[in-house]
Amino acid sequence: MATIRSLMFSAVIAVFLAAAVPAATAQDKTPKPADSPSKAVLAAWNDIGRKLIAMAEDFPEDKYDYKPTPAQQTFAQRLLHVSGANYFFTNPVVGKPAPSEDDPKREQYKTKADVVALVKKSFADGAAAITAKGDKGMTAMVVDPFANQQTRVYDLAYGMIEHSGEIYGQLVGYYRNSGMVPPESRPKK
Repeated sequence: MATIRSLMFSAVIAVFLAAAVPAATAQDKTPKPADSPSKAVLAAWNDIGRKLIAMAEDFPEDKYDYKPTPAQQTFAQRLLHVSGANYFFTNPVVGKPAPSEDDPKREQYKTKADVVALVKKSFADGAAAITAKGDKGMTAMVVDPFANQQTRVYDLAYGMIEHSGEIYGQLVGYYRNSGMVPPESRPKK
């Protein structure tokens, strides 16, 4: 009797699962619509910002002045560089002149907390500029301060996102040379 009930229960479950699988598969085949232009730019901007902020917060303060070779900048200087570079995007987009110097000076940002705050602010200011421009503003023309030529907001944004990704890759090397695992490479909880 128990065996017949077990077999019947198993058969009912199998029929239920067989009926459910095609429905789920059919739903999965319908792609979601593409993100709007500003949403796509904002997502990419925030993603690399999140990674760099995590590094800035995670790397030990006593290693902030570490550099793999004498010719390279320190960990803190690379974060200051990427933060300053973000304003070569943000300033033109909000109608301000590009910064007059490339990198904020380490002497101004003496502690880890100072550097972390600047990294966060630079990405937040860029995100606010992207949000303020909205979808229609992504194709607005601004002057690319590096090429001194007109460019679309989204082109300038993606250039800065790529630059931030390059800095992220460099900082991964700083982590590995210090015997550490970068936050993004750690197992997810």
